[in-house]
Amino acid sequence: MTTDLSTDCRRRCTGETHQALQVLRQAGKDGCAIPVARHPDQAALEAAVFLGACKMGGLSPHPLGILKVRPEPERLTIRLLDEPYVVRYWAERLLPIQAAVAGEDDDPRDCVFGVAGLRSRVGAGGVTLYRPGTGAQVLLTGFNTRWWQRVSALLATSGPVLFTGSTWTPVERAAHHAYQATDRGEASVVSAILRRIRATAGPGEINSTDVWSTGQEGLRLETTDGPPCPELLRLLCEGPWGLGWQAEHTWCTCGSAAPQGCRIDFRLPGGRRVDYSNLHWGRTNDERRQTTVAELNSLAFAG
Repeated sequence: MTTDLSTDCRRRCTGETHQALQVLRQAGKDGCAIPVARHPDQAALEAAVFLGACKMGGLSPHPLGILKVRPEPERLTIRLLDEPYVVRYWAERLLPIQAAVAGEDDDPRDCVFGVAGLRSRVGAGGVTLYRPGTGAQVLLTGFNTRWWQRVSALLATSGPVLFTGSTWTPVERAAHHAYQATDRGEASVVSAILRRIRATAGPGEINSTDVWSTGQEGLRLETTDGPPCPELLRLLCEGPWGLGWQAEHTWCTCGSAAPQGCRIDFRLPGGRRVDYSNLHWGRTNDERRQTTVAELNSLAFAG
């Protein structure tokens, strides 16, 4: 039987409500374990979305502007912060734009800015991100969908070609194949982290989370103001909500009066690595940051 602690840990990882998990349990589903993306296309889409949006930095308590996620085997729903600057950033970073015309010696990945093959459609439930020819989808909710339409229209008329067709363009397909050729199982790991993104948020006023590939070694996961290390270890390593990671080396300063940064080297099932750092910047939602958010919101729909 699912324990209250287990349900609490899933909620800490995803931001889901107790009521939502109770509905799952009443339907005979697991309200404790966090489902993985069932199909490689779904994991690849989620990883591309995460890697595209994670350079956002920190202006709120919500990493990448994500309030909560709802992970399902065939779909991931992401509830974003209801701020125009968040929607502008996500659209700018994700919608595919032709960055350059490919030459013979060019890496095709340099020719597409954003997520190759990504398309979006607006519906009553939010904005669905998908790739033509696949069943993969990420649903963005929590904001006025007209904001997304306004930013999309702005990008479509700002100069570079915005790919909006019902099929992949050759340059997008080439870029996607180039990414696939260098993927060493990273997509499934990045997808799994995104499905637990709230686990990387600390108790402070500002949070940001970043992830990137380190090549053959694995992935780098970094928070600027993450949770205490024991909590992160419990959420990522233990129980049915976790990932089965093992902490091989830990350098923790969480308990000190002035934390200098923490590091955990994780070994994943199958031998891959994720090197984690918490920088402990201790940022606050000060007047300067509030002014920055106001300015970004006022410019969200400007050319």
